[in-house]
Amino acid sequence: MFRDITIEEFLTRSANDDIDYSDFADYVNRETEKLNKKYGFLREVVKLEMKKNPEKITKKMFGLPVSIKDCICTKGIGSFAGSKILEGYKPVFDAHVVENLKKENGAILGKTNQDCFGFGTFSVYSDYEIPKNPIDSERSCGGSSGGCGGITKAATFPHISIGESTGGSISSPAAFCGVYGLTPTYGLVSRYGLIDYANSLDKIGVLGKNIFDIAFSLNIIAGHDSRDSTSLKTEKKDYTKVLDKPIKGIKIGIPKEYMQVDEKIQKTVWNAVKKLESLGATYQEISLENTKYALSAYYIIATAEASTNLAKYCGLRYGVQNEIAKAESFNDHYKKIRTKNFNAEAKRRIILGTFTRMSGYRDQYYLKAMKVRTLVINDFKRVFKNVDIIASPAMPITAPKFSDIEKLTPMEHYQMDVLTVPPNLAGVPMISVPCGFVDGLPVGLHLIADHLQEEKIIQAASWV
Repeated sequence: MFRDITIEEFLTRSANDDIDYSDFADYVNRETEKLNKKYGFLREVVKLEMKKNPEKITKKMFGLPVSIKDCICTKGIGSFAGSKILEGYKPVFDAHVVENLKKENGAILGKTNQDCFGFGTFSVYSDYEIPKNPIDSERSCGGSSGGCGGITKAATFPHISIGESTGGSISSPAAFCGVYGLTPTYGLVSRYGLIDYANSLDKIGVLGKNIFDIAFSLNIIAGHDSRDSTSLKTEKKDYTKVLDKPIKGIKIGIPKEYMQVDEKIQKTVWNAVKKLESLGATYQEISLENTKYALSAYYIIATAEASTNLAKYCGLRYGVQNEIAKAESFNDHYKKIRTKNFNAEAKRRIILGTFTRMSGYRDQYYLKAMKVRTLVINDFKRVFKNVDIIASPAMPITAPKFSDIEKLTPMEHYQMDVLTVPPNLAGVPMISVPCGFVDGLPVGLHLIADHLQEEKIIQAASWV
């Protein structure tokens, strides 16, 4: 009755009074429990309780299940950002994006597992359960929004997942799991209620099974919020209007710096570009010449901001407080709490970020990285004068096995973000679109547009 129905079908049936919400909730609860036991997508499951009532059919979402990344605050539901140091923290407020979903009767399904504070590409730096890829449970879902990607792929019921990206944390799981993942323009979706990794880079976005799910969800979560000083004042748009709109005349840029990937992945991406060309689009090779500096600049900026953001986690206001009675002084308490409850990756990034902001090194590293960021932004601005969208692989590899991830050095981990970091540094919108398979594993086509041009990538994605 409910298995594998799309969101469009769910909304239509709901509008036509053709959904028994009690039965639907029971089905979703059973499937979620089964999937989570097998794959570990959710750190905390919220049991849906629904009954048919007049209010339900006056809202856009009609009780559509939504999973939320653990770093996004949900009132009364644990929001740990994947870290032990925030264990037990239950916000007394909802993030702006959650408020918007609830206003339209979105039903919170649970909080997804992730890398602690978003520090990772494979979700293996979670202090809780590491989510497994539903295509092959020996492989990663991607990260840091790994649980979001996994449950979006595996769910047999209509569902969307709200993720967050700092350097590619939506595109990575979308590509590895074979779903759609949109990272919007920085500021289009409010960051109010987000447990920050790096304030100038964090963006809340959405993952869905198809492009309608993405456009429909963006309609709901986008919008100005006075509580977020970086929130943009933009006119409200209906992103579903561009779905299946002809793409004749659209100019696509293929950056030569982004195509230096596995030959099979490259071929799969080119096939998708050729398909768009057959529908009337044109493509040309372009150069984003400062790409080679982007990764280094990103990790300097992101860790510098992270080290300041994580300074407030001291075991006094929220999260773990189990050492306070044993401490000889406040400094002793802080040391015990942070030593015990930050994992190795969090400590690595705190140390690196603190170092790059120290007197004598700030000019040498941090300020230079900010200048490189400007160069990267200018690269995109220059290119978008001649093309409408950029197309490239979303990730340089397909979903790796956990056994292979264990062999990677921290530097090799960071290098996996090489294709997603530049557009994230620039704050431009991007979407990972499933475009084929290599050796049975999904490949993501990355479509990138200029600031506030989400319609262009949604339009193109609807034809892939």
